Amino acid sequence: MNIARNLENAALYFPDRCAIIEGDRQISFREFDRESGRVATELGRAGIQPGDHVALCAPNSYPWLAFYFGALKAGARAVTFSHLLRQDELSRILADCQPKALFTTDEKLEDLGDRTNHPDLKLIICENGDISYDRLAGKGPVEFKAVDRNRHQTAAILYTGGTTGIPKGAMLSHQNLQAAIHNVAYYERASAADRALCFLPLNHVFAQIHIMHSTVYTGGGLIIQPGFDLEKVLDAIQRRQATKFYAVPTVYIRLLELEDLETKLQAARYCFSAAASMATEVVRAWKARTGLDIHEAYGMTESASMVTYNHYYRHVVGSVGTTANLVEVQIRDLDGNEVEPGAEGEICICGPNITKGYLNNPEETASAFYGNWFRSGDIGVMDEAGYLYIVDRLKDMIITGGENVYPREVEEVLYTRPEIQECAVVGLPDREYGERVTAFIVAAKGQRPDPQTLKSHLKARLAPFKVPKEFVMVDGLPKNNAGKLLKREIKKSYRGPAS
Repeated sequence: MNIARNLENAALYFPDRCAIIEGDRQISFREFDRESGRVATELGRAGIQPGDHVALCAPNSYPWLAFYFGALKAGARAVTFSHLLRQDELSRILADCQPKALFTTDEKLEDLGDRTNHPDLKLIICENGDISYDRLAGKGPVEFKAVDRNRHQTAAILYTGGTTGIPKGAMLSHQNLQAAIHNVAYYERASAADRALCFLPLNHVFAQIHIMHSTVYTGGGLIIQPGFDLEKVLDAIQRRQATKFYAVPTVYIRLLELEDLETKLQAARYCFSAAASMATEVVRAWKARTGLDIHEAYGMTESASMVTYNHYYRHVVGSVGTTANLVEVQIRDLDGNEVEPGAEGEICICGPNITKGYLNNPEETASAFYGNWFRSGDIGVMDEAGYLYIVDRLKDMIITGGENVYPREVEEVLYTRPEIQECAVVGLPDREYGERVTAFIVAAKGQRPDPQTLKSHLKARLAPFKVPKEFVMVDGLPKNNAGKLLKREIKKSYRGPAS
């Protein structure tokens, strides 16, 4: 098995069909597959062996896609992470995954620092790296059949945060990916006639697996954009006749402000939201304006996307739907015992889509499972009909505008400031972003922390979405008798501006 064979099959069945649209350029499945084959050939010539790690740290683009599938064809493990990471963040991940090759941009070369700090990194692919992508992809034969891999061998490693705030690489096998993308394609009624718009980051599970892989699997067209730009998004829907629209709640809220929304979305047959819970009133307003449901699912990096889906036959507003094919969900109490329908507990998941574990992290892997059941860290309720509702998160992770923020990571940077005695970072409700990152700060004696100075300090060290939107000065932070910080009490006590 090799997940890259889905691209080879699409090239066999639909060689001349448009696979990728980037700007005014259209790439057929035949061209896409051949370019990926040339990448695979050159990676092999550079010494990349099956099972080696090949990393991608760059914005969305057609070369990103061709390089990704080229790495998979060669039997390598594709390791993906955000190009917005700062030097320290990037160094930690590279030290963990130790890639043999890195596809990136010239802008990231400075963040890589001293090459001797990454002794395993043999090849950097960018304009001013060891070889440009155009040179790499412009050489070699056009035919390359994907190297056969065991279904349980790792295909992709996607980085997610841990309870300590340190990123950890979720290892997803070829079987994990194939099970997940088949479910996405089935539940979304995807076909070769679809064109899916993707402006969300390809390093993330939603864009990479739910959107990109499922579209290639079904022979549909993928309209790829480097990020969210309202005019370009609307142009793609109208001029490129995008039939499937994927976004996060922030984008739907912004689009609802358009007066002629119904006209601009005429080509779309399907809308989907992920990464953060969608407010019920937004779903209803969208349906009233466009006649389209906003479909949702529950999933995470460790589940290769879809666990539950809401829902073609019986869409229930406020729920994340019922379990996907071959996936099981149980609600368990904190002792690991299954609870009755209607009772709250931790969402635990079992199925062929669930990660093998975390790279180089047996402790986190062990703590994440009850036997074969993955512990999501989320609190949910399952009703009698099998519909799942998300109540809260056990973990402190914040989801803001569809991006994951781990408070400990932000707090550690804040603690490098001498004017801060104590701090706590939490997510507060926000109508547009779902949650806004907020820092509560106890000043050191005789100090008066300046929010703008703190923001500048954080922006230099963290990705922009991790930087708090608000800094709240407090006299003290609530703790229990053991001295543990009570972040829920912080949220309850806050009486700031309405979101």
